[in-house]
Amino acid sequence: MSESESRSGRWPWALRSLGHRNYRLFITGHSVSTIGTWMQRVAQDWLVLDLTGDAVDVGVAAALQFLPVLLFGLWGGAVVDRWDRRKVIICTQAASLVLAVALAAVVLTGAVELWMVFGLSLALGFVTVFDNPARHAFVAEVTRPQDYVNAQALASTVHNLGRLVGPAVAGTLIAVAGAGWAFAINAASFVPVIWGLLLIDTRSSATERAERRPGRVRDGLAYVFSHAELRACMILVAAIALFGQNFRAVLPVLAKETFHGDSQTYGWLTSALGIGAVIGALGTAATERVSSWRLLLAGFAFGVANALVAVSPWLWVAMCAVLVMGIANLAFNTLSKTLLQLGTEPSMHGRVMALHGFVFLGTTPLGMPLIGWICDQWGARAGMAVASVTAICAATLVAPTLRRLRAGPAQSPDPAASAQS
Repeated sequence: MSESESRSGRWPWALRSLGHRNYRLFITGHSVSTIGTWMQRVAQDWLVLDLTGDAVDVGVAAALQFLPVLLFGLWGGAVVDRWDRRKVIICTQAASLVLAVALAAVVLTGAVELWMVFGLSLALGFVTVFDNPARHAFVAEVTRPQDYVNAQALASTVHNLGRLVGPAVAGTLIAVAGAGWAFAINAASFVPVIWGLLLIDTRSSATERAERRPGRVRDGLAYVFSHAELRACMILVAAIALFGQNFRAVLPVLAKETFHGDSQTYGWLTSALGIGAVIGALGTAATERVSSWRLLLAGFAFGVANALVAVSPWLWVAMCAVLVMGIANLAFNTLSKTLLQLGTEPSMHGRVMALHGFVFLGTTPLGMPLIGWICDQWGARAGMAVASVTAICAATLVAPTLRRLRAGPAQSPDPAASAQS
């Protein structure tokens, strides 16, 4: 038994990935940074809504952050497969720090205008082109294949604890001191994650880098779409990301117009989503089995939860339904990322996770303004209804394929995948 395996065994099963020193350093820094990230997201959404009062502008501001992923995300994954992923993440986190400082400065000095928010959001999107595939692929360098699902689930737990704490703090901070301080705190939160990355030593777990040659992006696309299970996973992710995971466009309108609340009401709804996600992450972290069938069930559950939010008559009922939605959403996201990593060769991780980012984040520039427009025309309940119907339809579409795969022999190019499914 290796030293890392021995240390991993000293931790509770649901926390086994923490037995790896490099993963502990990575997740500790991320746990601080993600609180600031969620504070900035809530503050930006509320700032835009205050500046214009238009839900479409809220959606556009959020969508601009993901437009570069739509245009260049696949290329970003090819680059990540060729470069040192730890160094890539250090650079992207440093760039995010600079952008957060800039946003805090224009807000605190009273010079902020809508075009500035749009421009800084777009700039952050170019950072995301490299940061997203690098972070997800980096998990494979600091853990073992048998710990991938646990590592992804723990990362999601941390991410959603930030979603729980960050919006609640931001909602109060915005009401008391203004949005600018939320951006300033986010800037400071990048320091611990950069420091943790500098302490990580990946020499013993370095992944073979892809060679520089034309067609590597095309290779990643062909790899995924030649495997039925991976292809079905991507279809589900695309549908749910495009229509269902536009929380930043729907929840502010749900808080302000449907339930006649303020920034704190929006913070409560976002925190309810975070609580559900934490519950879902803890449950997922303890599991040993990862299968496309479970992913399908999570997709159906997400659609049902959105329907519950759409028909909720009171705020407390809506918060409970949003909590259920958070559980289903987290389970779906964690299972999709884990299935893609387990079923993919390590040298392809960057490109495959970039394709995941392309459909998961890259559809946001289309889905966010669309759902924002639907909310403007017919209210937030209509936006939730669209999310519900599309998720259930997508799950129904891929169900026959996944049922055949479940009945027959597993199709996986990686033995680790077969061991987990």
